[in-house]
Amino acid sequence: MKVLIDTNIFLDLLLKRNLYKEALQILNNLDKYDAIIVDITLLNIDYIAKKQIKDIREFLNLVNNTCQIKGAENEELKKALDIENNDLEDNLQYIIAKKYNCDCIITNDKGFHFENIEILTSKQFVKKYL
Repeated sequence: MKVLIDTNIFLDLLLKRNLYKEALQILNNLDKYDAIIVDITLLNIDYIAKKQIKDIREFLNLVNNTCQIKGAENEELKKALDIENNDLEDNLQYIIAKKYNCDCIITNDKGFHFENIEILTSKQFVKKYL
């Protein structure tokens, strides 16, 4: 199974937000599926989390070593910009997930709605697959 993991799953874990336990389960079981993230995910984790956590380099290295990191080029960005949705990051993650034939996207973003791919919250993913 191939899944794209949204930035907010990592932030739920790092910042110990409401869905911390589910994020921990997902990340502790990365060996059970192919995890993909978009390259900007690492940058976003760093930017957001370092405001509250002094040193997250070890965590970023762990993510870098356990997830397949996929970058976007002009073609993917054009497709993401053409989607009529104001969240460019979500659009880009969707385009990357489709490009690499992901079975689902794991996100806790309530506004993440796209067709032709299963969108699961961390709680739904844990219940269904773990």
